[in-house]
Amino acid sequence: MRITWVQPEDLLPHELAASRDEGRDVAAIAERWTAAGGDLTPPVSGASVTPASPELRALATELLDAADAVPAVDTAAEADDLATLRAGWPATWSLPTEAAYDRLHGGWLGRAVGCLLGKPVEKIPREGIREILTATERWPLRDWFTAKGLPADVAARWPWNRRSAPTSLAENIDGMPEDDDLNYSLLALRVLETHGRGFTSADVAQAWLDWLPAGRVFTAERVAYRNLLLGHPPPQSARRHNPFREWIGAQIRTDVYGWVNPGRPDRAAELAVRDATVSHVRAGVHGALWAAALSAAAPVADTVDEVLDAAEAVLPAGSRFAATVWEARALGAGTDDWERVVDELYARHGHLHWVHVRNNAALVAAALAYGRGDLERSITAVVSGGWDTDSTGATVGAVTGALTGASGLPERWVAPLRNRLASSIAGFDGIGFDELAERTLALAQPASSTEGSAA
Repeated sequence: MRITWVQPEDLLPHELAASRDEGRDVAAIAERWTAAGGDLTPPVSGASVTPASPELRALATELLDAADAVPAVDTAAEADDLATLRAGWPATWSLPTEAAYDRLHGGWLGRAVGCLLGKPVEKIPREGIREILTATERWPLRDWFTAKGLPADVAARWPWNRRSAPTSLAENIDGMPEDDDLNYSLLALRVLETHGRGFTSADVAQAWLDWLPAGRVFTAERVAYRNLLLGHPPPQSARRHNPFREWIGAQIRTDVYGWVNPGRPDRAAELAVRDATVSHVRAGVHGALWAAALSAAAPVADTVDEVLDAAEAVLPAGSRFAATVWEARALGAGTDDWERVVDELYARHGHLHWVHVRNNAALVAAALAYGRGDLERSITAVVSGGWDTDSTGATVGAVTGALTGASGLPERWVAPLRNRLASSIAGFDGIGFDELAERTLALAQPASSTEGSAA
């Protein structure tokens, strides 16, 4: 049995890559690993093909401890603690602070639509996505993916995502299937309904253990889940043996924190930080507060530029994440040549794993600027760009759906959802997006928007 994202011999190569990306010196650790016969190639899907010997596994655990002990490079520009982050946020905001039900409903629907569009091609690289679409006469992407008419050799070369293909192709969509990008939104809603705005990182961690099946978490979340079970509370749960600490996981968890804080990106970001630090650090946290701020602005803003401006305002100005989204937004703005934009993003970020936060956030920022607030133009752009297609599609769909409102979304994208969401989280399986919007609106009322806020 090969369990992904937790085996020491599989974590270590990812840790070495993450440490080098952070500027930490792990050369001696890498030399010990290779001298013992270890492979430096990070397993892309989370587990190496051949199990390690007990001796090699024990060494990997020892070397993970050693990597954790390597001092961090100066992280002043990469601060992820709430006090430092808050010190850089604007004192006032000019956005409206009352969100309409239709706009919140649009956010939920858009998140589902964008996620569903990207599900069948998750893990397929950009060139494979284009070949599939060209072979089925759907390039450029403007509709759901289909297996109809797909030549056998193309299908063999670029197999659909195994778990998603039976429920996310044009010919078999029947409601919104389960996905972690929606499960975390449901869990955030439950945390808020249970604990209010004063919830803690420990409350989030406990909610995972109580409500989220271990088999439904991946990368940093799986490591953090394991750490929690071993007795390491937040924020240590994010830091022990966790090479995925700056990947996309926290960024996909925080839309609801924005929706319940319309017009207040700072309050949304504060909640996002508490959630994110269960499993992530630095850029992983920055992605979470950025996504929350996007979602705080989207239901009340008039343009996507207002949304992007508001979200950028909560980012630590000197961080690599902030530089990434600023550059990507500039690339996507004012152009109709999306392929040129993506070419440039790959030139800058193509060395990162397909689940890393920076490359995926770059795609999101560029697609939002390129899409100009239009859901279809935006989600088809970001999904055709590759990398973590269902997660980027979900974030872009959530923003553009909330900007538009449910009543303005194209029926051909919304109708296949059948107002039904599948989930393994108890109490949510089969729930309607209309009910989710109603419950979100109840939490977003102005009377409750100041409760528990330190802003």
